[in-house]
Amino acid sequence: CCRRGRATKPGAGAPVAAALHQLYYDPNIENKNLAQKWLMQAQVSPQAWHFSWLLLNMDKVPEIQYFGASALHIKISRYWNDIPADQYESLKSQLFTQITRFAGGSKIVLTRLCVALASLALSMMPEAWPCAVADMVRMFQAEDSNVDGRARCLALLELLTVLPEEFQTSRLPQYRKGQVRSVLAQECGSVFPLLEQLLQQQDSPGFIKQKVLKCFSSWVQLEIPLMDCENLIQAAFTALQDPELFDTAVEAVVNAISQPDAQRYVNTLLKLIPPVLGLQEQLRQAVQSGDMETSHGICRIAVALGENHSRALLDQVEHWQSFLALVNMIMFCTGIPGHYPVNETTSSLTAHLLDDILSFEPDKQAVYQQVYRPVYFQLVDVLLHKAQFPSDEEYGFWSSDEKEQFRIYRVDISDTLMYVYEMLGAELLSSLYDKLGRLLTNTEQPSTWQHTEALLYGFQSIAETIDVNYSDVVPGLIGLIPRISISNVQLADTVMFTIGALSEWLADHPVMINNVLPLVLQALGNPELSISSVSTLKKICRECKYDLPPYAANIVAVSTGESWVRSNKTSQCMWLMQALGFLLSALQVEEILKNLHSLITPYIQQLEKLADETPNPSNKLAIIHILGLLSNLFTTLDISHHDDDHESNEVKKLPVQQGPNPVSTVAARLEDASVCAIFEKSVKTLLDDFAPMVPQLCEMLGQMYSTIPQASAIDLTRQLVHIFAHEPAHFPPIKALFLLVTSVTLTLFQQGPRDHPDIVDSFMQLLAQALKRKPDLFLCSNLDVKAVFQCGVLSLKFPEAPTVKASCGFFTELLPRCGEIAPVGQVVHENGKVLLQAVLEGVGGQASRSLMDHFAEILFALNKHCFSYLSVWIKEAMQQDGFPSARVSPEQKETFSQQILSRERVNKRRVKEMVKEFTLLCRGLHGTEYTADY
Repeated sequence: CCRRGRATKPGAGAPVAAALHQLYYDPNIENKNLAQKWLMQAQVSPQAWHFSWLLLNMDKVPEIQYFGASALHIKISRYWNDIPADQYESLKSQLFTQITRFAGGSKIVLTRLCVALASLALSMMPEAWPCAVADMVRMFQAEDSNVDGRARCLALLELLTVLPEEFQTSRLPQYRKGQVRSVLAQECGSVFPLLEQLLQQQDSPGFIKQKVLKCFSSWVQLEIPLMDCENLIQAAFTALQDPELFDTAVEAVVNAISQPDAQRYVNTLLKLIPPVLGLQEQLRQAVQSGDMETSHGICRIAVALGENHSRALLDQVEHWQSFLALVNMIMFCTGIPGHYPVNETTSSLTAHLLDDILSFEPDKQAVYQQVYRPVYFQLVDVLLHKAQFPSDEEYGFWSSDEKEQFRIYRVDISDTLMYVYEMLGAELLSSLYDKLGRLLTNTEQPSTWQHTEALLYGFQSIAETIDVNYSDVVPGLIGLIPRISISNVQLADTVMFTIGALSEWLADHPVMINNVLPLVLQALGNPELSISSVSTLKKICRECKYDLPPYAANIVAVSTGESWVRSNKTSQCMWLMQALGFLLSALQVEEILKNLHSLITPYIQQLEKLADETPNPSNKLAIIHILGLLSNLFTTLDISHHDDDHESNEVKKLPVQQGPNPVSTVAARLEDASVCAIFEKSVKTLLDDFAPMVPQLCEMLGQMYSTIPQASAIDLTRQLVHIFAHEPAHFPPIKALFLLVTSVTLTLFQQGPRDHPDIVDSFMQLLAQALKRKPDLFLCSNLDVKAVFQCGVLSLKFPEAPTVKASCGFFTELLPRCGEIAPVGQVVHENGKVLLQAVLEGVGGQASRSLMDHFAEILFALNKHCFSYLSVWIKEAMQQDGFPSARVSPEQKETFSQQILSRERVNKRRVKEMVKEFTLLCRGLHGTEYTADY
């Protein structure tokens, strides 16, 4: 019916059946596609009313019958206005007849017919069909000798289950939706007694009860008053004892408890606490027997009640003991043995249950703080226990995905600890310090490294964000750190990061630097600790540089040791050069020059040697590496301000020193190597004189990057784009280099870019620079703009903040070009929803809070340049359950969406405030004091 050359008009049942046979069984993919296209046209054609009924004949195979039922649903749901009012009753009657016929037949066909009748009912009620649901119940309860009673019952339950589901996805106008929702809520009086009866009947088989519970689950999402659901919720609690019904019963209870309107029915909520607490014995048995599904289900119920209604239940002061018992049950859930995510998943459900305590008036708040302080301390113990690494042997068997999920879980724990700090304050730090002290000084019971690491991780989590300079336990902690027996990489990393988090405190207490600096320098010698040790040294050199001159010679010696340079990655070498720049900046000019001489002379000698050699991939790569090292050194050396990893805009004035500028001195030495013109940062003025060499440099850079991709090569490319791309004479070689670097980097993305955050960071900066200085580069026919866009989206999800910031910078340059650059506009309009999804994931908690302003910039640009698309995309994205965070309600998501699309969208400052507010809600941190200035 739809092979090439036979344009059969959609119509009779036989051609449709033939097309379906072609779609399902023809091995030729082209024929399948033609058949699918033809069938889609057939479904919406006027003839569909005729052939749909023919396809439902009992002599047809289920696939054909299913298509007929689907065509009916499409016609009813999308083309309702085409149906004359005098045909409503006939259509209703035919659908009832077909559902009765298929009650004992194909399940998939029965479901589609039920969906079609549900759509019909929603369109007719309340005027044309005032008691639709009651009529459905009555029709299927009527005796019919041709249909088995049990089959009729299942058909009715299927129809009642899909009715609310069809309502949720229907295309009814907004005013009709509210009207129909109200009618359905009233009609639950015809449904719930039937469901209760079926659950209570002794002879009801398990599959009927399961259907009943699914039907109840579907109806409660229509915001039925919780008190009307009370009997069925209690019946669902009873069903939890039946293993066959357990999962369905959990869904029913959780859906009923979680509906937003439920908190209005406090008395019903209070009645639910005892049955939830009554599940504790079943929970303990499940935990003991390793039954994860049962323990997970029961914990979901406890968390749903406690988390969704904490404010309402806390308000009932006379019932404080029962709510405290519920909180303790949730604490038990959080503390279920096992390591997330390999052999338990429950603890990720535990949110910041007690947010609402801080919102009460001072008197009530003080009472509750006293009552719940022990709970908070218990929570800290549980969370730090869950944060512990498994044994080395077990960890070795984990997949990379499992290790990454565990890392993210620990970040969640870190966020929660900062929230707990709001309640416990300095007492929390004292508690952690006391436990760590006992652990390290108890010689009779040696502790595991995992226990020590978790306690330090708790300290680090708080010290990274909270100002702990006032704390009287930090000196003791600095004194304890050297006593830690470091025999494990994870423990060593946490020790390093903890020292780094305390670098500002060390700047105020320089006498303590000597306690920890030797540990950092020792760690520099271990390649496995290069990231944490270099990061920590960089922080110390930045914060404490004026107190480091006595240690400068030792730091330079360790940092420039041949073994260290040889055994560490390029990115760590670059960071270390930045650290040395901070360090040397605080010395006297003579000392700076002396150290610079010993530091960079070997590199200059290598450059001179390499310049004399015949060019090859190896020596070109070496040149790029050396130039990158010196460039990073100059970034932080003897300048009036710096920003660390692009994170800080704080200006830090250095003492004015008399004498030659160290950078100028170094640049003079580099001229002999004939490559100093590449340095924009150090000898920017020479780049104009270098113009005749642009073609050769572009060719050399392209060859180097093709051989071994390096971030420093991209950075040099970015400098060339910045300085020369606007000049017609230099545009061709720069265009060729830009396209080559882009092509090679796209290939790197296909292979997996996670190991190269520095390359991704530099690539995003290059793209942003190209859009800023020479947007014509994005008009090149052989530039895959869509692939570049997708790489940008992927980069937004990196854990490294500088990389994410660079990606945000790319999109804030790209989006304004939608109108002027056709390929950009097309890609953004077709793929912008994916970008929005990634931005909302970051705002929802996947990215560091320090990046929220940058995500806000993207939302601002989307609003300004793609508003009509954004209004659709954000609505679709926010409809996903639990997205972008399970901690925000549909109402909060709707409020945020409306704010973003409101008139205030033109005010960038307000957009940033909206994003910051929403991300705090997503992280469960909204309203806490420490975020007041955030």
